[in-house]
Amino acid sequence: MKLLPLLLMAMALPAGAQALHKCTADGKVSYSQQPCEKGVASTIAVPAAPAPDPAAAANIKRQERQAEKMASERRKREAREERESLAEARAVASHNKKCKKLHMQQKWAEEDARGATLQNSERAKVKAKRAADMYQLECGG
Repeated sequence: MKLLPLLLMAMALPAGAQALHKCTADGKVSYSQQPCEKGVASTIAVPAAPAPDPAAAANIKRQERQAEKMASERRKREAREERESLAEARAVASHNKKCKKLHMQQKWAEEDARGATLQNSERAKVKAKRAADMYQLECGG
């Protein structure tokens, strides 16, 4: 548990720092770059920062390219799904419009059959039946 403050302080040090001072005063431990004013003092040598690893830098670049590729693929997939969704919505709207039109034709044909004279009655009934059949076929209603 006491190592955590030490590690945090070591990470916060500038690159040129070579020593860290551990001060114990009144039972409390503190860490500083400056020598202790009072209490028990000890100096902790801070090792130099490791040299940059070219393999790690290359790995980070590779991961960044891979992340960008994945993000690009995700954007393309989302755009494709959006286009497909819009096309599906247009198809549903078109189908609904066609069904409404067929339903109206059926309704009008039935009205014509009811108002037809005796000799035209049979023809109007056939026309109404065909309109109902077409509506049933296309819309299942």
